[in-house]
Amino acid sequence: MLSDKIKLTAKEILEKEFKQGMRGYKQEDVDKFLDLIIKDYETFHQEIEELQQENLRLTKQLEDSFNRKQVQPVQTNTTNFDILKRLSNLEKHVFGSKLYD
Repeated sequence: MLSDKIKLTAKEILEKEFKQGMRGYKQEDVDKFLDLIIKDYETFHQEIEELQQENLRLTKQLEDSFNRKQVQPVQTNTTNFDILKRLSNLEKHVFGSKLYD
């Protein structure tokens, strides 16, 4: 699962503290950059949730469609010969001996 592969959460990034060195980075720049990362993480998390929900919905829709197709009666393969034979029988029934006079 994806959540097992993600090492950091937005909260962990927000709460991360860095040690200060002699010539360290400007704290304000680091904070601004971390704020951007946090927003991206939140956006990615939201997008992943939406895609997982869509995936579930489409999977269910596919299963429902498959189940409906299985329930429908199997249509027999009718050949031209069968159709002509049925048509001939119908003509005989409707027109009777008049057809061959």
